[in-house]
Amino acid sequence: MVDHRITRPVLGSLILAGAWLSAPAMAADYVIDTEGAHASINFRISHLGYSWLTGRFNDFSGQFSYDADNPEAASISVDIDPASVDSNHAERDEHLRSDDFLAVESHPEAGFVSTDYISHGDGTATLEGEFTLRGVTRPISIDVEKIGEGEDPWGGYRAGFTGETSFQLADYGIDYNLGPASETVHLQLEVEGIRQ
Repeated sequence: MVDHRITRPVLGSLILAGAWLSAPAMAADYVIDTEGAHASINFRISHLGYSWLTGRFNDFSGQFSYDADNPEAASISVDIDPASVDSNHAERDEHLRSDDFLAVESHPEAGFVSTDYISHGDGTATLEGEFTLRGVTRPISIDVEKIGEGEDPWGGYRAGFTGETSFQLADYGIDYNLGPASETVHLQLEVEGIRQ
């Protein structure tokens, strides 16, 4: 995984999606299918260098656009609710919401907004953008791979992508001492969009 890679405020205009797809030959707009739970924002961070602590953000929304004939024009935005952090441990999640980490009371939004889509011509791409977390906005890059696209059983059309990125806690003002092995957060993004 590459450090500093992701698109704009994870919790806010969240992520992922937008520009990662290679859709049909004509430009199309997609809404990320969070209602059907066909998308997820997952994270992992080392626990003392001994194991991985994993979790996710349960509440987010977003949309993306893609034109296979003009991929450079692809775009995406994702909004994330940082208070929806879920590491499957209620006491830890409360701590993650506190000022030591996400500071959700003073910074209730996070997200990502793309600035560039760089296709590698083999179904993979680099999605550049700005990621906002804890009131800090920084550039980030996401390694993207297209999973597939096509008609669904309900008369709609879908496109799906997966993405990976990572960032340093300190870059977003989080200086809680978890030890040197736990300074980097890794994100795994799964995005399925419904064409509008």
